[in-house]
Amino acid sequence: MKVLVINCGSSSLKYQLFDMDGEKVLAKGLVERIGIEGARIKHTKTGMESVVVETPIPDHKAGIKLVLDALLDKKHGALSSLDELSAVGHRVVHAGEKFAASVRLDGKVMDALKECVPLAPLHNPANIMGIEAVSDALPRVPQVGVFDTAFHQTMPNTAFLYAVPYGYYEKYGVRRYGFHGTSHYYVAHRAAAILGQPIEKLKIVTCHLGNGSSITAVDGGRSVDTSMGFTPLAGVPMGTRCGDIDPALVAFIAETEQLSFKDIDFLLNKKSGMLGLSGVSSDLRDIEEAAERGESRSKLALQVLAYGIKKYIGAYAAAMGGIDAVVFTAGVGENSATIRAMACEGLGFMGIELDDSRNAIRSKEGLISTDSAKVKVLVVPTDEELVIARDTKRLIG
Repeated sequence: MKVLVINCGSSSLKYQLFDMDGEKVLAKGLVERIGIEGARIKHTKTGMESVVVETPIPDHKAGIKLVLDALLDKKHGALSSLDELSAVGHRVVHAGEKFAASVRLDGKVMDALKECVPLAPLHNPANIMGIEAVSDALPRVPQVGVFDTAFHQTMPNTAFLYAVPYGYYEKYGVRRYGFHGTSHYYVAHRAAAILGQPIEKLKIVTCHLGNGSSITAVDGGRSVDTSMGFTPLAGVPMGTRCGDIDPALVAFIAETEQLSFKDIDFLLNKKSGMLGLSGVSSDLRDIEEAAERGESRSKLALQVLAYGIKKYIGAYAAAMGGIDAVVFTAGVGENSATIRAMACEGLGFMGIELDDSRNAIRSKEGLISTDSAKVKVLVVPTDEELVIARDTKRLIG
């Protein structure tokens, strides 16, 4: 059974082709900087060198076409025909309270996902475009949606409720949902395996840091709190999203700048975060390069991000009544030794101490804390795709 997994982010698209007999990866790749200058696809057939093609990629539909073309390539592809695909599994960001588990996609489910677009304006449209593009190319292939919100359904109401009139929760489902659940689930369990301890006995803070970022408190394998909220806008500063702000800023900026609510939503989701702070880019690699050149706003952007991560680590250690491990994952978490070091600096009183040489690793598993550190710090590349492939196989049979 061959399963293609599609993971559309706000500016990226990861994919993996699995042979589920043994869960072997046949090919994988990354379409990145979608809608940004320097867009490219990096495709790798297992056992072969990666192929990188730089080309304009205006949207996710164009990205999906590049993926299918790469999989069918005579030299570097892994399929002789698209008929070999048994199913396609999609990461879907937000399902509100409509779905608490993965589902097979059909018209009714798609209608429900479209209703949730206001809750995830950056991601749900990208997810939907990916699903629709696959439907056009592979009309007879079944598809499955795996939701970011599912892992966080174990949060207690003290963590997910907002202090607004309770009727808004009853009528509209206004609450903290949390996102990146598939990633947090995977890296927490993988960290426990690396440490050789049962996850039921561990208190872990997982830091999924990328163009979109979230931090989760995982107590005994269960999500008990997470930084993103009703939408993916809350939490630490992200590529273009503001993260936590005083909600009164919305009214203030709207009045002083004569902006509509739609304008404000665009401002906070598309023009804020690391882009807004640095004035350089939404891509942390660009910001780190600018900081190395001495650009003060880029240096400040890095400091603000690291400070936000540090605050959440401390807060979640308090919420869980202790902490055994911190895990960094996703594009920034897996690759930026600078952000990892800055986020952990000054946390020695908690038992968090990094080893500088170990922290130099990129995109691979590793323990980066010192041998004497009471709290273990790890880098664990996320594998949301494997979790999605497993759910897809289970639902399709």
